[in-house]
Amino acid sequence: MGYWFSEGYQVFVADDGDQILGTYFLHPNQKGGGSHVANCGYITAALASGRGIARRMCEHSLEYAKSRGFRAMQFNFVVKTNKRAVRLWLSLGFTIVGTLPEAFLHPVSGYTDAYVMYRQL
Repeated sequence: MGYWFSEGYQVFVADDGDQILGTYFLHPNQKGGGSHVANCGYITAALASGRGIARRMCEHSLEYAKSRGFRAMQFNFVVKTNKRAVRLWLSLGFTIVGTLPEAFLHPVSGYTDAYVMYRQL
C-alpha cells in the first residue's frame, strides 16, 4: 500500500458507483532528465475482469499524462506470460523495446521474460 501512495504518485480509481473496479497510479518514470516519461501501474478487481476496465484506465492515463506535459509512457516490467496485458498494451500503441530474460519467476511457468514497453504521447 505504501508503494502505491508514494510521494509523487497520483492515484485514480475506477468504480461503477457502488464498487471499486480498478485503480492505477501515475508518476514520472525517472527523476531529472527522464521525468518527461510517465509510468503507471494498474490493478483491476477480479469481479471486473473482461469488462474493459483496464483499457479505459490506460486510455485515461495516456490522456491525463499528456495533459500534464508527459511526452511518453513506459512500462518497465510487463511479464511475458501476462498475455492479456501484453495484448492490451500493444493494442493501445505500446511497443516492446526491450526484453529482460527470465526476469520473473512465475509460480506455474517458472522463469519467464519481462518486457519493457514504450509509447510516445
